[in-house]
Amino acid sequence: MDESIISFSQVSKRFGTVTAVNQASFDIQRGEFFSLLGPSGCGKTTLLRIVAGFETPTEGEVFIDDQPMSAIPPNRRPVNMVFQNYAIFPHLDVRANIAFGMRKSGLSKSDLNERIDEVLELIKLPGYGSRGSDELSGGQRQRVALARALIKQPKVLLLDEPLGALDKKLREQMQIELRQLQQQLGITFLFVTHDQEEALTLSDRIAVMSDGEVIEIATPAELYESPRTRFVADFIGSINFFEGEVVDSEARNTTVASELLGTIVASETGQEFSSGTPVWIAIRPEKLQPQFESPENQAGYLEGRMGPSAYLGDRSHFYVHIDHRDEPVLVALQNLERSLDSLSRPNQPVWLTWSSDAVVVLPRN
Repeated sequence: MDESIISFSQVSKRFGTVTAVNQASFDIQRGEFFSLLGPSGCGKTTLLRIVAGFETPTEGEVFIDDQPMSAIPPNRRPVNMVFQNYAIFPHLDVRANIAFGMRKSGLSKSDLNERIDEVLELIKLPGYGSRGSDELSGGQRQRVALARALIKQPKVLLLDEPLGALDKKLREQMQIELRQLQQQLGITFLFVTHDQEEALTLSDRIAVMSDGEVIEIATPAELYESPRTRFVADFIGSINFFEGEVVDSEARNTTVASELLGTIVASETGQEFSSGTPVWIAIRPEKLQPQFESPENQAGYLEGRMGPSAYLGDRSHFYVHIDHRDEPVLVALQNLERSLDSLSRPNQPVWLTWSSDAVVVLPRN
């Protein structure tokens, strides 16, 4: 049975006339890697700071282990925080940096040294205790910041875009290590990021935010494959949108008529619509299959002409121009072969096909 460790109850935060967080109500489960995802200014860091105690809600309450937190100062909350800039003290070596928050812990010197050795092993930096901060790489500084937060054994670790300052390859490596560390420790991680790929890689669940509102909470796969709003579908990954109108809707299948796509059936939409409802038909670029001969016995397809292409290493993007549509349709293909030059001939006719489970139907409003 799931057990929540953090509960937001109608939490709002206003700075003057600006509403940073508006009526947030949701739970985070014990031992979960939970991410707050959204563009800059959406309220995700404000929500994190409310949990940490650095901000006080204008309305509502945050509970940790069923205890209200508004009257509890930051240093007495069962949480610890890792910042984007690491906040490593330049005049202290690694051991002293890690031990900084334990000054009033009451541990004996030998017990504290044992605890420091344990977290150095945990972050894969054994033997680095005597090094100065200027002797550490960016990834090593990030590990020291993690160790300093973890040594206090918090119930919840708060992470405010902690990988943002790292280069792409190191960031990807640290994502794997961070996930492994969370699974090994079994404590709750509350992670803030604006990077969709990072959130998808790390999280058990993600809350997508916009303009202070929590728009949708779901697993990474659910948000990507079956989003419930256009904002979420558009924010996470790339996607093509087409206008349509519902012809018929059942629990599993929705039939939609579209001027460009014809009449198509979307399976497992997860939402029911009344006949005549205007909707968006959304299809991910990798779900579209290009053909260079007109498809036979195919219920739905798009006819167009090849436009520009972009080689991205592991995959290629192709832009297909469709009559009566201003924006080209994006197609993504894995580069399983050394070259996809046959698809890069501008103006050659192409037909795009898809399966019914590739289609997402979303409310137009």
